[in-house]
Amino acid sequence: MTDLLSGQVQVYIDSLPSSIEYIRSGKLRALGVTSASRSDALPDIPAIGELVSGYEAGSVYGVGAPRGTPAAIVSTLNKEINAALTDAKLKTRLAELGATAIPGSPAEFGKLIAEETERWGKVVKFSGAKPE
Repeated sequence: MTDLLSGQVQVYIDSLPSSIEYIRSGKLRALGVTSASRSDALPDIPAIGELVSGYEAGSVYGVGAPRGTPAAIVSTLNKEINAALTDAKLKTRLAELGATAIPGSPAEFGKLIAEETERWGKVVKFSGAKPE
């Protein structure tokens, strides 16, 4: 982000919550959002999928715990986090940042991580990229 703001790089893909204030202040010009559709927070910015059919690359944030964490602790954390995500003030703030809270279970989050790992693993394999 620092290099983009200083003109060292010309293009940067970032998560909306990290860059939205720079966009709103005019310090950055957004070319598109990578979500499946336009963001309610920046409705004038097109979704890349409007130009490249089927394109979607979203960001997901979650909370994890070390393997072996007792189920009771995981359950309590999940319950409390899901409760917090229903708070009107938090939902409003997340919306201002272009984010959406999606409460769920540890199993649902694990499934999402597995699906995204498979999806992006195919992209990396197709690209031919190799670890250095």
